[in-house]
Amino acid sequence: MIGQQMASSLERRSGVSLWRQIADQIMHSIAIGDFAENAALPPEVALAERYGVNRHTVRSAIAALVQDGVLRAEQGRGTFVLSRKRLSYPIGARTRFSEGLQGQALERRSVLLESAVEPASRRVAEGLGLAKGSNVIRLETRGEADGQPVSRATGWFDAGRFAGIDAAMAETGSVTASFQRFGIGDYLRQSTVLSARHADAADLADLDLQPGAIVLVTVAVNVTPDGQPIQFAETRFPAERVELKLSAL
Repeated sequence: MIGQQMASSLERRSGVSLWRQIADQIMHSIAIGDFAENAALPPEVALAERYGVNRHTVRSAIAALVQDGVLRAEQGRGTFVLSRKRLSYPIGARTRFSEGLQGQALERRSVLLESAVEPASRRVAEGLGLAKGSNVIRLETRGEADGQPVSRATGWFDAGRFAGIDAAMAETGSVTASFQRFGIGDYLRQSTVLSARHADAADLADLDLQPGAIVLVTVAVNVTPDGQPIQFAETRFPAERVELKLSAL
């Protein structure tokens, strides 16, 4: 149950609105099983007292969760928890978007949002084993599961080796299928670094999130079976919809 200890964790000078923090904590309580499906949320007055805020702040948090499909409000009866199982996305030796969500979503696709040729930054160059400033192709993509945005990725590729990968991605909707056009039938995850942060403005828009939402971030390098780096990528996953499941790399 949502307890007094959660009120003390509100950060009043963090730059994140109190209603968003309350919404995140309610959602966390639901995710860890504190509330069963269709369970009633405590009344607004009780929640306001527990969090040390006014009812308007609590009402804003509840309204956001109702809009997101986490809660349902019934006039005269209260607010109830809806079933909202997060997708489990595996991170392992062979990490593939469509295969990773197989069995969890009927329709899985990646959409190319933008592409550009640009000089490699230091971290991109190091990840791809190139000299800083070398030309790379940047692809901006969004992963969707049953029509819902579940990831937002920025990937970089050696422009000399992968000229035209943007067109391949636009046509196939798959990094794996695009690599196959360049003679790469298999590739491995060399490394993955995980972190979490608040979604920025672009992620809020592209992932259809509310301000203050948390995204899980992976920074990864994919290589050919003989160890040649072929992709450096940063991917953001909405924490309210996706959990990352790690396996041995």
